[in-house]
Amino acid sequence: MNAHAKINPNLTKGALIGGEWVDGSAGTFEVRNPHDGSLLHNVGKCNATDVEKAVASARAAQPEWAALSVIERAQIMRRIHQLFLENAEQIAQVLCAEIGKPITDSREEVFEYSAPSWGKAAEEILRHRGLSFPSTQERTTNKRLVMNYRPLGTVAVITPYNFPTDIASIALAHIVAAGNTIVWKPSEYAAVCCAMVADLFKQAGLPDGVINLVQGVGDVGAALVEAKGVDGVFFTGSTKTGRGIAEKCALRPHLLELGGDGPFIILADADIDKAVDGAMNGCFYYTGQVCTSAERLLVHEDVYDEFLAKFRTKAAALRIGNPASEDTEMGPLCNPATLARVREHVQDAAAKGAKIEQFGKEEGLYFPATILTDVTTDMLIAQQETFGPVAPIIKIKNAEQAIEIAHQSGLGLIASLWTQDLATAWRVGEALPHGTVNINETSNYWDQLAPFGGTGQSGVGRELSQWFLETFTERKLLVFDLGGDKSYNRRAEGGW
Repeated sequence: MNAHAKINPNLTKGALIGGEWVDGSAGTFEVRNPHDGSLLHNVGKCNATDVEKAVASARAAQPEWAALSVIERAQIMRRIHQLFLENAEQIAQVLCAEIGKPITDSREEVFEYSAPSWGKAAEEILRHRGLSFPSTQERTTNKRLVMNYRPLGTVAVITPYNFPTDIASIALAHIVAAGNTIVWKPSEYAAVCCAMVADLFKQAGLPDGVINLVQGVGDVGAALVEAKGVDGVFFTGSTKTGRGIAEKCALRPHLLELGGDGPFIILADADIDKAVDGAMNGCFYYTGQVCTSAERLLVHEDVYDEFLAKFRTKAAALRIGNPASEDTEMGPLCNPATLARVREHVQDAAAKGAKIEQFGKEEGLYFPATILTDVTTDMLIAQQETFGPVAPIIKIKNAEQAIEIAHQSGLGLIASLWTQDLATAWRVGEALPHGTVNINETSNYWDQLAPFGGTGQSGVGRELSQWFLETFTERKLLVFDLGGDKSYNRRAEGGW
């Protein structure tokens, strides 16, 4: 696509502060199309001074925003939802060009996930209810204990390139619906599709300063996390970066969604045809650049040969090419760093005895769909998140071995388990150390109204729906004494 012909020049300035697009103070950075390397945009690059101004803008806007009625906030969320849908095709086209996600998947992200998040946040905040408690400390009916919620204040939101408008929209919508304000740092690889989302806010009636945006690379995110006046942090990205953020957020609420190890377990009684389809999605959807990807296929020895033969046939038929083409199923990797990691993991596996089968060729940022067999647990690809179109297959003898392997990485986001026995599914599902276990479903499945998050090195907290509100609001208890007769013994136990 010709991105330049469709983009308002304001969207490349670098920062949205107090409702106005302004130039970044640190020059510019390039955004290139991962398909062919062509230059899409030069985007304004921010620095710590810009971050400071954005935080000040957010803090100034927060009291008035929080003072609005819940229904007024919900109505603005609904207007953003509608405007998002009206602009969704153009946003999807830019998203496709910036990160190399196939256009059909880009549309899915924008139409089915990103835009509806704003409407869902409106409904969630209308239903975010408090509690009342009986008096248990005194023998009286004069007390009333009521717990409600208050917003944190100003929240830093740092989002990744792989679902740039979806993950961001979920976070932004729920955090501001609760009465907070935001400074948002999107991925530098998806700068303009995210700026296009931010450009909708003012038109929808969101007050200036409620959501501010700063563009740039890692130093901008670090400055935002460390900025005075930031009361909470949301981050989706690598475990390494997430650990550093957690260390800086000791006394601040934070929600971190980090890497996954995606054990994809196929037991002897599995429906192999369905498991193959699930593994294709788990390994090759968006070129494997998904935190819920199937990073390790643990296949029972009784069905190993059948699964491998059918999986190989499907992988060979993948349509790999220009992500802007309507029939493309898999495009390039997004950036050189991801390509380097995928290469390293495959080369390490080959050096340690794995057999490599590839479909397609490596050219530019394109890496072929790759199947690895004879994989062992000492290989990097079995220990770390690869984030690429690689299917490492490990032969297992039983469910117990699969559980043991699943515990080894220290990660625990999503696992996928394939069996037709309910008792086995229940017991293995409970034994796996993951935030979610999908039974007879690909690892790349999640429900937008269910809790999502990992254990161990895969993150802290749960996102989506009401769980977002739980993290980015504070519980507050009000205790009332209504007065009345106090002539009786008010002690709960007495006798001392």
